[in-house]
Amino acid sequence: MGFYLNPGNKGFWQSIRSEIYVDKTELISCTNKYLNTREKFICISRPRRFGKSMTLEMLAAYYSRGCDSADLFKGLKIENNESFQEYLNKYDVIFLNMQQFLIESSSEKIIEYLEQEVLEELNEEYEEILRGRDIGLAAALRKIYVKTEKQFIFLIDEWDCVMRERQEAETLQKQYLDFLRNLLKDQPYVALAYVTGILPIKKYGQHSALNMFTEYSMTNQYVFEEYTGFTEEEVKVLCYRFHMDFEETSNWYDGYMFKKFKHIYNPRSVVTAMRCQDFSSYWTSTETYDALKAYIDMDFDGLRTDIVQMIGGGRVKVNTHSFQNDMCSFRVKDDILTLLIHLGYLGYDSERKEAFIPNKEIIGEFENAMSVGGWSEIIRILKASEKLLEDTLNGKEENVARGLDQAHMDAASILAYNDENSLSCSIGLAYYSARKDYRLIRELPTGRGFADIVFLPLPSVNKPALVVELKYNKTAETAIQQIKDRHYTQALEGYTGEILLVGISYDKENKDKPHSCIIEKQEV
Repeated sequence: MGFYLNPGNKGFWQSIRSEIYVDKTELISCTNKYLNTREKFICISRPRRFGKSMTLEMLAAYYSRGCDSADLFKGLKIENNESFQEYLNKYDVIFLNMQQFLIESSSEKIIEYLEQEVLEELNEEYEEILRGRDIGLAAALRKIYVKTEKQFIFLIDEWDCVMRERQEAETLQKQYLDFLRNLLKDQPYVALAYVTGILPIKKYGQHSALNMFTEYSMTNQYVFEEYTGFTEEEVKVLCYRFHMDFEETSNWYDGYMFKKFKHIYNPRSVVTAMRCQDFSSYWTSTETYDALKAYIDMDFDGLRTDIVQMIGGGRVKVNTHSFQNDMCSFRVKDDILTLLIHLGYLGYDSERKEAFIPNKEIIGEFENAMSVGGWSEIIRILKASEKLLEDTLNGKEENVARGLDQAHMDAASILAYNDENSLSCSIGLAYYSARKDYRLIRELPTGRGFADIVFLPLPSVNKPALVVELKYNKTAETAIQQIKDRHYTQALEGYTGEILLVGISYDKENKDKPHSCIIEKQEV
């Protein structure tokens, strides 16, 4: 057993002994399927704290010849897979954590240091083959393969840290990518290469130096969707076990979605909430909000408008294809938004090509980032939202209309009113504080159309539900009548109690009092 070559199974052993362990071992069935195929190069990118390193430790425990892991996998899902015994502890594994090499060596010598460390262990294991040879890592692996026909599995953690932490060192980045290409591409000794990071493969010009990799990122995880975080069913099991409210857990930590799995939860935050028996911001507490602030403050046309729309509960269209997969080559606002998707600050709907703020934990991080300069008008709206909600619950229609007028004035420089969609974003922003106690649902399907905005109280909250209908250049009475005619309240399946029907209109010709509001009560 070595540190880089054929590491042991201690990391995986610690994971399965932990108080909370969610069985993701069926991921191994995917990697087994890709062994020694054209799909054997796998690049998985996810936000920090989304279990990437734990997955690599699991793969090392399974494949490495440096340990016997049969007992560790007993009772886990992969044990029943037909390929399980075939590859269990059968391969030479090379495990590299690039963050470690970046810390322990100077930037100029990172590749030299990496080769030196791995070659030292290879020389111990294959002394007869490599004795007296002063050659590089790729050449040494070729010699071993020619003599033994043994192949290697490469597991590389934080593969992109050179791009993230040496953003201006373009020469170093190219040297690093060339090193990886020479080490992995078209080499017969590679049975599988599984690399993880936050960013997808860096692009240079028209081609990528590592174009043999299939990328599985936060814009599309393909077959690895359910392993990106916790699924809805996995979270329900944890909530039952730890006596935590599932709806509240969803409100805080759900929001990442893919084509098949529409609800993926932040795993670190869910685990910490269960253990601490408290809902709070756990994922974002590991890093200051300065990084997020630096990106949302960038001077790209339309970026501030998009951020405000998402703070208000809306979605924005994003073209993710122009992003260069680094943290400095930004040309348009969509590049910033795409980076925020990869960092986990935004969710992404790949079918509709839309980005959104995924949950309560993340929206709090946006509020923190906006509270320090540059967003004063939006912060005023957010602070006033508590009073607006209180007036709404108390049926004070005139107060609500005046509050919306003020919110409109504050946001006018960023968010233009030109249709019901922009009005909807502004209303979502004005009712920002409602998210403490409510789940905001936009365009709730009702069978006879869509209710514009529904505020559904969380199970632990004793407050009425709100069904909000918006009208642009029509009357508030028209909005209320539409709620009744189309039976929007019937869509609140499972909810019993008081419902407030809230009709809001905006009259662009009435400069003094553009908003009007009507509030009616209903019982279900």
